[in-house]
Amino acid sequence: MTLSADDELAQLRAQRMAQIQSQLEEQAAAQADAEIQKESQQAAIAQLDAAMKTILTPEARSRLASLNLVNPELTTRVKTHLATLSSEKKIATPVNDQQLKRILGGLSEGRRETSIRRI
Repeated sequence: MTLSADDELAQLRAQRMAQIQSQLEEQAAAQADAEIQKESQQAAIAQLDAAMKTILTPEARSRLASLNLVNPELTTRVKTHLATLSSEKKIATPVNDQQLKRILGGLSEGRRETSIRRI
């Protein structure tokens, strides 16, 4: 049995509509997953920031905020490190600015420094 051209066209349209619908559903699911992941990441950052209020002195928090503008990855590492040390009771709180400088120096030791000399 052969289908007429109109029937074939209607069938192709239905298949294409189903394909587009499934693509839209996949995109919506991916977007929802991304939003959930972003929200959980923001919640973790907010939790770290709240912990820093009890762990750091105002001067140390100010230094960490300045560092965050320049190097957000290092700031996140420092905050996580401080939160871990505080929860394990391995550091006396509140941490002042001098102690934070030493901690930052310890975490930045692996960094290579380049100097230019004039001859």
